[in-house]
Amino acid sequence: MTNDIDLHVGKRLRRRRRLLGLTQQQLAESVGIRFQQIQKYECGANRVSASRLFELAEALDVPVQYFYEGLSQRDQASNEGNSLAADVLSQKETVDLIRAYYRLGERPRKRLLELAKSLEPDEAANDAA
Repeated sequence: MTNDIDLHVGKRLRRRRRLLGLTQQQLAESVGIRFQQIQKYECGANRVSASRLFELAEALDVPVQYFYEGLSQRDQASNEGNSLAADVLSQKETVDLIRAYYRLGERPRKRLLELAKSLEPDEAANDAA
């Protein structure tokens, strides 16, 4: 049985690993374990020990607390409207888009952002419909 906290820690682990563009194999090698163990951590099947969590935090260049962000009742209350945003940020497509965006120069980034904003549905048109 997976525990909600273990599942949350695993999701945060996967999100950070993907954001850095690391494979499970690369992360596993950096902390001296097999990639299958990373898979089990990420899906919440195995609990991450305190010492392993510390090693993973160092390998992923985040504080240990990163893995617990969003768990407290206060965080959950403030993030109720952001559950969609958290899901979007965990998708590979989103990470790929962010990486591609930041590889662009400043001027193309601004133009791309303006284009994206221009494609947003017009609220006035939605209200009239």
